Amino acid sequence: MKLMVDADDPPTAVLAEGRELRFPRFRLTVVDGPDRGAILDGAGAELVIGSAAGNDLALTDSAVSRCHVAIAPAARGFQIRDLGSTNGTQVSGVTIESAYILPGQVIAIGNTKLRFEARGGEEREALSPETRWGRALGTSDAMRRLFAMLPRLAASDATILLEGETGTGKGLLAAAIHEASPRAKGPMIVVDCGSIPPSLIESELFGHEKGAFTGAIAARAGAFEAAAGGTIFLDEIGELPLDMQPKLLRALEERVIKRIGGNESVKLDIRILAATNRELRAEINRGRFRSDLYYRLNTFRLRVPPLRERRADIALLVAHFYGQLAPGEAPPAELLVDFARHDWPGNVRELRAAVERTVLLGDPAVWREISEDGPLAASAPAAGDPAASFRAAKERAVAEWERDYVRSLVTSHKGNVSAAARAVRMDRNHLRELLVRHKIRTEER
Repeated sequence: MKLMVDADDPPTAVLAEGRELRFPRFRLTVVDGPDRGAILDGAGAELVIGSAAGNDLALTDSAVSRCHVAIAPAARGFQIRDLGSTNGTQVSGVTIESAYILPGQVIAIGNTKLRFEARGGEEREALSPETRWGRALGTSDAMRRLFAMLPRLAASDATILLEGETGTGKGLLAAAIHEASPRAKGPMIVVDCGSIPPSLIESELFGHEKGAFTGAIAARAGAFEAAAGGTIFLDEIGELPLDMQPKLLRALEERVIKRIGGNESVKLDIRILAATNRELRAEINRGRFRSDLYYRLNTFRLRVPPLRERRADIALLVAHFYGQLAPGEAPPAELLVDFARHDWPGNVRELRAAVERTVLLGDPAVWREISEDGPLAASAPAAGDPAASFRAAKERAVAEWERDYVRSLVTSHKGNVSAAARAVRMDRNHLRELLVRHKIRTEER
């Protein structure tokens, strides 16, 4: 069974005091190409079209990429996204990366054309009446849609793939799923696939016997063994080296592993959660991620939306962080107005850092002065401006140094973010946040 859920706010009316969503039904019909006549019906779930067997519509057209295009409900209608295909996607003759699609329009991928049509009727989906699940908070439709389905998923033993940008809270949701599961009394072992040197990843996952390689002075159980009776969380699974992926796939399918240098098979009794900030389907098209591993992980796919797509949650989150950092204090109204206008490229993690900075400095105006992306960015003072406050000038100077340092760091490692982070003993996720904050683009590897 496969369920793919996109947590974007859907194109729908909200019913019954906000507890139900409506999704118009649509149909995709192949009108030209090798698979002419094929039909795919959809509504509330994301649908993926490509040449790989695991897609919702698998085409035999050799000019279509393995995972070519996705269609999903979004805030203003149904959104179509090209998934890094080789030959691109056109809608009504216009090449697109992402667009909203209307009934009657024709999608061209490879040598295939599909017509998008309204089918009539609708599907309904419940929203949770709660504004939190575990430690995750949200009043937006996007989050309450997740909260409605998470208890059901947590109660199962199914593999879940969490997708979303850095800082959206994928790790927090993974922990909440474990804590609400029948395995809650067992361990939750977290493996950051991007922070482990490639030469050590197999040992970290599967363990090793004494003498298996230079430096193996004692036998050691790996993460899979350590998670017995509980959950293993494979964070940043998209960073897993390509040569390691078939070994992981075999372990997931057979539920058996062997330590490096060992002959004894170890049976696994674990629940598997994985997370990534990458678009794995685009990585499949680039040859960086195996499609068979993706489909094995993709039993249930949950997309955690970025903060800019759920601005209704900002006030709730800021109040929550204020309660932690400054008990008894309420966030200033002007701060909430500024925060609501910001795009938060670092998502909830960046929002918390901004609240913490504001609380520690005791001056909400500092946020406006030092935010390069905020509404008053044009008036932010230069580091040497004698008219600026000391705090604002200092923050600006640190930000400029930080930007230059990070740019030089990733350039010296040819854009390899994981290698750059390891070289300076920095958490890779923090380095990514700095890249986003300073708008430094890199072909991340």
